[in-house]
Amino acid sequence: MKTVRNAVGRDIPVELEGRKLKPYKGLFRNPPPKRKAGGYFGYVKPGDKKLLASLEDAIHSCKLKNGMTVSFHHHLRNGDYVTNLVMNTIADLGFKNITVAPSALFPVHEPLVDLIDQGVIHSIEGSANGPVGDAISHGRMKGLSILRSHGGRVRAIESGELKIDIAFVAAPSADDQGNSNGMFGKSACGSLGYAVADSIHARKVVIITDNLVPYPCTPISISADYVDHVVEIPCIGDNQKIVSGTTMIATDPQKLSIAQNALDLMVHTGIFRNGMSFQAGAGGISLATTKFLGELLKEKKYVACFIDGGVTEHVVDIYKNGNCAKILNGQSFDVKSIEDLISNPDHVEITPNYYANPWNKGSLVNILDAVVLGATEADIDFNINVNTHSDGRLLHGIGGHQDTAVGAKLSMMMMPIYRKKNAIIRDRVTTVTTPYQAVDAIVTDIGVAINPERKDLLKALKGSPMKVYDIKEFRDMAYAQTGTPAEPEYKDRIVSIVQFRDGTVLDTIRQVKD
Repeated sequence: MKTVRNAVGRDIPVELEGRKLKPYKGLFRNPPPKRKAGGYFGYVKPGDKKLLASLEDAIHSCKLKNGMTVSFHHHLRNGDYVTNLVMNTIADLGFKNITVAPSALFPVHEPLVDLIDQGVIHSIEGSANGPVGDAISHGRMKGLSILRSHGGRVRAIESGELKIDIAFVAAPSADDQGNSNGMFGKSACGSLGYAVADSIHARKVVIITDNLVPYPCTPISISADYVDHVVEIPCIGDNQKIVSGTTMIATDPQKLSIAQNALDLMVHTGIFRNGMSFQAGAGGISLATTKFLGELLKEKKYVACFIDGGVTEHVVDIYKNGNCAKILNGQSFDVKSIEDLISNPDHVEITPNYYANPWNKGSLVNILDAVVLGATEADIDFNINVNTHSDGRLLHGIGGHQDTAVGAKLSMMMMPIYRKKNAIIRDRVTTVTTPYQAVDAIVTDIGVAINPERKDLLKALKGSPMKVYDIKEFRDMAYAQTGTPAEPEYKDRIVSIVQFRDGTVLDTIRQVKD
């Protein structure tokens, strides 16, 4: 297999399973084409009915065929019922070799593993968490898994790289023409931004709702002029399961120390100021950092110009305390954030295209001051892994990790030096998810390491009380506790490709040995 070494030192195949691959060359080194890929025309004559009696009717009407691509969104996260329902229906109708293109999968989607084994699902272009990721790692899926960031997924759709035949959109509220939103109904999930690109560019669009309302359904997140069919079912999901173990605030002392060090780094580098902008993830340490940031904004009587991303009650509290001017919501992570999105005119829904697409004319991440992100591993070159366990098994999708790390003035990767007997900071990460060129700081419970390329940050920290280490010192501390990490044991077959947000390839993931 002919390979080319990319800009993070990984050997990337020139071609894989008929797909020509471009190796990662560095930030902003793969410019976009001049035009976007178009969507699809269609028409509805006066008197035509979009509302169909069943999901089977919608699948037949959309003329699904073997080998086509279907997509889903993940705003209901681990409470989603629609993906499993649709894919099981597709299986019952006898279709095979389907490519599934979700914005993300969760443990609730474990039933898809059986469909992989049956050959119903040939490949997955989207994050594959939990049991589905484990099945892919063990070579049970015939085709490739393609991992993309949130911005990278929209880029792939808009450029025509990812062609969606049918987009199935779980909509907590919809009318019989297909206007829909995520704000109302028993399954309310807040924003529906991840499904917008699918609705615009898919060949066919099916809205699936459990709350059919009189026309017009407002506010409009997904617009009727892109929708082919509407299907009403008893329940699209459980919105109480949007909150999961990964979206609970940290409470143990080590994680709280990491969060405090992240806040201190913002303060001593001058990022923390009146009018700053900020994004936090939904992980426990990130939530704690958001809480600490809110408390300091209140103490100093500062007002952040905006906080964006996955919105939680902690962000809403900062706004209600008068310490944030606007909330830009790409995803709602709890019921309080959904309720605030409905009632607060300064809390607005945004799409991942606006937020993170590297091939638009100015994505939101480019004006972020600070972002706090988690990691599975970091290496002494400042590359970051969030996709795999240290044993090589698929663990998680990319989310907005690459997008925000590239755009923010201060991108902070928060992690302990080791977990139990596993070194987190090591010579070489198992998988490169976010390249070192986009990483500014590694934040641990004992101190921080700054990317040597960020001489401005190192200068700002001179004379500060921050404990600044060489990252190799962190590596040595980790190895002293855990020993040198063992290399994962792989077979030859590549089962997954990790794309950078611009479509170039950062790394490949091979099938693990049983």
